[in-house]
Amino acid sequence: MKTLLANAILIDPEDKTEALGWLLLDAGLIADKGTGTPPACTNTIDCRGLHLAPGIVDIGVKIGEPGERHKESFRTAGAAAAAGGVTTMITRPDTSPALDTPEALEFVTRRANEAAPINILPMAALTKGRLGHEMVEIGFLTDAGAIAFSDCDHVVADNKVFSRALTYAKSLGALVIAHPQDPNMSKGAAVTSGKFASLRGLPAVSPMAERMGLERDLALVEMTGARYHADTLSTAAALPALQRAKDAGLDVTAGVSIHHLTLNELDVGDYRTFFKVKPPLRSEDDRLAMVDAVATGLIDIISSMHTPQDEESKRLPFQEAASGAVALETLLPAALRLVHSELIDLPTLFAALALNPARRLGLPCGRLAIGAPADLVLFDINAPFVLDRFSLKSKSKNTPFDGQRMQGKVRMSFVAGHAIFGAEYADH
Repeated sequence: MKTLLANAILIDPEDKTEALGWLLLDAGLIADKGTGTPPACTNTIDCRGLHLAPGIVDIGVKIGEPGERHKESFRTAGAAAAAGGVTTMITRPDTSPALDTPEALEFVTRRANEAAPINILPMAALTKGRLGHEMVEIGFLTDAGAIAFSDCDHVVADNKVFSRALTYAKSLGALVIAHPQDPNMSKGAAVTSGKFASLRGLPAVSPMAERMGLERDLALVEMTGARYHADTLSTAAALPALQRAKDAGLDVTAGVSIHHLTLNELDVGDYRTFFKVKPPLRSEDDRLAMVDAVATGLIDIISSMHTPQDEESKRLPFQEAASGAVALETLLPAALRLVHSELIDLPTLFAALALNPARRLGLPCGRLAIGAPADLVLFDINAPFVLDRFSLKSKSKNTPFDGQRMQGKVRMSFVAGHAIFGAEYADH
């Protein structure tokens, strides 16, 4: 059945436009669109002047299956993603055991398809067991459905191993996603070095650890010609190296987590462990540099870096507590803070949330073009609310935004033209 989404403000990150219009959906695709009088359609949803954008493509989501299902399952993550306007998740391989074999990858793919209403594409580990010693069978894992390869926050410290993996990935056209940090400097660190860390007496790491890690990675990318994506940059010191790599024509992109765009090191306050993430929160100057890098296009992608942790692993002394925060449902309202602050416009925001990650992964979504998948999010940019972490659909509740005033609510999410969240909104 055809569905008409009428009276919506269309956010088109490709054309960089924001205009009142309509979309016609048919057979899971965007069949037509326009800004004038919409065509007649028996199944019409009045969007009531709300914003309609491509569904979010979120790179780097951690799911607890296998091994840590008590923290997050595909079912709960899928429900959280749908409620947050995330229509495609790229899942991390830092499971227990790591996703380093075709059999393990096929297991999670099957579980994801059974349990979640959204598109889920898995990454595979770059080295066996994410130990940094021996690279995985990249070819076999690509055939099994791996969309990219990463050891996540386990940095491959051995330059020879990493360069061989990059060379092999290059020969197969595979994308390598890395976490740029110097592993020796960042080991055991809980916060960013500086006056605040000294006052709190917490183990800290210099922002230079990120620059050093990125410089190392980019040198090996230059040597091998591999496709490379830095999962999370967070410091101004790393940006010149990224700019030089792009200017040199290297096949390099970079991302930033929503927490490093909207929070800073002072939010840790009195040792609040929900604000402990990896890399640690940075200075306000670094945060503003990241926002500017997204606005100018130097940083390509915004991601949630969704990392569920149970209560027991967070209710510990700050330096002993686990790192990470859930963010599938808070990604969009947190990102809209940048729009409300007039630091970034909506087409640029959705380029980073949807278009750029889809392009980097070779996916057809992330666009409002005719013929593109009808994966969409309808949201009220001005709807205010106070976040209650216990209302989140994620199994774990470790969000730094608990109790905070936020603005912007998802009203409906669509995958392949079907409403997977908010169907009741269309009935009112």
